[in-house]
Amino acid sequence: VQLQACGGGLLQAGGSLRLSCAASGRTVSNYYMGWFRQAPGKEREFVAAISWSGGSTYYADSVKGRFTISRDNDKNTMYLQMNSLKPEDTAVYYCAAKTGGLGYLWTSYPYWGQGTQVTVSS
Repeated sequence: VQLQACGGGLLQAGGSLRLSCAASGRTVSNYYMGWFRQAPGKEREFVAAISWSGGSTYYADSVKGRFTISRDNDKNTMYLQMNSLKPEDTAVYYCAAKTGGLGYLWTSYPYWGQGTQVTVSS
């Protein structure tokens, strides 16, 4: 499975951004998928994850109510809608995929996209 994330950018606090993660190589309709982020000098952290069907979603407390994860299995693509962005959301955002069940640890995901930079200014 190859993943490619895009949609990052530079914007002011309070703004919105939508990230996309396109999968290729095989269908990911039976994979859990997730978004992680890594700020300079910090560990990679869980942001959100979504089940195979999209029926179940999971969020870090820091983004709950502001971010929405979704997927379109027909397009083999996952999304992260980010609203009310804050400077502390600044990071490189990575998409990831795994078989099996939900995972909150980045080490449980074997497939990764290249990352897209999100910078939020105050």
